[in-house]
Order: sequence, then C-alpha cells, then structure tokens
Amino acid sequence: MTFSLIICTYQRPAAIIRLMRSVVEQSLYPDEILIVDGSKGNETKLILESESFSNLSYFKVEPHNRGLTKQRNYGISKAGKEIICFLDDDVVLKPDYFKNIIVTYSFNENTVGVGGYICNQVNWIKSNRQPTFREFKIDGWIRKLGSRYSFRKLFGLVSDCPPGFMPEFSNGYPIGFLPPSGKTFPVEFFMGGVASYRKEVFQKIKFSEYFEGYGLYEDMDFCLRMSNLGQLYVNTQAQLLHLHDENSRPNKYQYGKMVIRNGWYVWRVKYPKPSLFARFKWHSTAFLLILVRLSNVLTNSRKREAFSESIGRIMGWISLLSNTPKFTNERGAA
Repeated sequence: MTFSLIICTYQRPAAIIRLMRSVVEQSLYPDEILIVDGSKGNETKLILESESFSNLSYFKVEPHNRGLTKQRNYGISKAGKEIICFLDDDVVLKPDYFKNIIVTYSFNENTVGVGGYICNQVNWIKSNRQPTFREFKIDGWIRKLGSRYSFRKLFGLVSDCPPGFMPEFSNGYPIGFLPPSGKTFPVEFFMGGVASYRKEVFQKIKFSEYFEGYGLYEDMDFCLRMSNLGQLYVNTQAQLLHLHDENSRPNKYQYGKMVIRNGWYVWRVKYPKPSLFARFKWHSTAFLLILVRLSNVLTNSRKREAFSESIGRIMGWISLLSNTPKFTNERGAA
C-alpha cells in the first residue's frame, strides 16, 4: 500500500526536525510527506530547508486555516495515497513504526484505521500475580493507577469496557491502558497524533471544526464516528516516543474548560441520549476529577497551574447549563 504522512505543526521548529530525522530512519519510508504549518514566522520552513528530505512538500497555511482540525483537513485535500498517516510534531518514531502500521491493514479488509503505540509514558511489568487496588491488569501485564483512576475506582466510576472503548457514561480507559505486548487490539478510538486511516473514509467524514485551535478530543470524536464505517485497531508493535513540547499548548484555564466541554461533546457523539444513571456517573466523574485537581494545589509543585485548570473545569461544567455545545453536521456520520 502507498501511504502519505501528514504532520500539522505550529511554532515547533526544533520538534519537527527531530521527528523528521526519525522518519528518515524508517524501514518503510512514506510515499509522500506533507508538512502543514500554521506558524506565524518562517522558522519551521527554514529548518526543514536546511536538510534534504525525500518526498516532502511544505504548506504554509493562512490564519483562517490555522488550527489542528483545519490543518488536518487541508492536508487531506492535498494527499494522494491509499493510507494517510498523521503524526504530532513532538513525537520520535522507532525504526519499524510505519512498517507495522501498514501491515495491520492486511489483517482485515474491513480495517479503516490503525493507531500507533506510545511506549515512553507508562511503566508496565509482566506478571501472573493479582493486581492491588491501585493497579490495573490486562493480558498478563500490570501498571499502576494514578490518583484519578484510584479515586474513580473507589467510587465505582471506572469503566468495565476494554481500553479504547467508551462506556455509556464516557470516561473509559484510554489507549495508554493497552500493554506493550506486541499484539494488535481492536478499538473504537485511538490518539490522533499517532494515527492512520484509509483515504477513502474522508469522502464520507472529516475532522470536525467544532474543535478549534488546540483541538482537545478531536481525535476521539473522529474515531467514534469512523468506527461506524469499519474496524479500528491499535498495533502495539508500531511504537514511538512522545516528547511533550509545551510550545503552542493552551493555558491551563482554557485547557480545563476544554476537558469538560469537549469531553461532554464527544460523549454525546457516541451516546446522544444516555440513560439517567449514565448522566449521573458522567457528572459524578467530572465533580470528582475537579476535586482531585484542586487537591493538586496542595500537593503539586505547579500549584498555580493546578488552580487555573481547576477553575477552568468548574467554569466549563457550569457553562454546560447556559451554553450547551452545539453539534455540527458532522455528528450525523456517527
């Protein structure tokens, strides 16, 4: 299969050149690479021109096309290969990343998307023992639960679905709860910054421009709608490192608001009419996580950030009553 790589970037020249150097080392190299740059200056263009990368096309978008979902949709309009891969600009690939992504499409002719696996964020141990209360076990692997999941578990607010599936009250286990076993897992969502899709699906759906700017949860929204068109997988052999770059991230107050409002939006994409019990569990989870984040004001070294995000979450929660998110036409694809 031929495949395109689209990298949407904003104000991160050092990160993107680091990523491109790992792309060069791939055992399977992209048939085309499209850099879609929303940066205000020319630093990204200049640093890319300082080295030679095969099959690369650079696009500088105007302000009206700036923002993650808009830049992705712009890149899709320029891509011409069978599979379209997306990468965040602050990741670094292991050498067989693309090889393992592309081969996954041959497992099932109904496969419409394949996600990669970030391998540097969670410490897993392989063990036959039973997990403790503050641990999570799957497929013979154990990882620790953070305080948020531990408190949710204490109050019966954790999902009984496998990682990568959304329960009726949302707030399921994300892809980080899949183990590094080398297996390929069926899912209904994965992370947009380490994703790939068949190009043909973009004739039916696109990334929703409801998620402006930073676009928190835009990947889950797209995957949930696309999972109705075919099967999604995560291949844990398609590994990469996520080296968080703080440049261009939103302030913590705005981030907190997006956690609540965008989280509510993607929940209702999957479940437009959840049961009363599911609504109760969603709001209970939101309230509990606000309390946990507020507690970080006392326990975390970044006290101001914890407080700002907490206030953002509270204001986002309140705004659901007075300014409920409006669904665009893209919801119909779900």
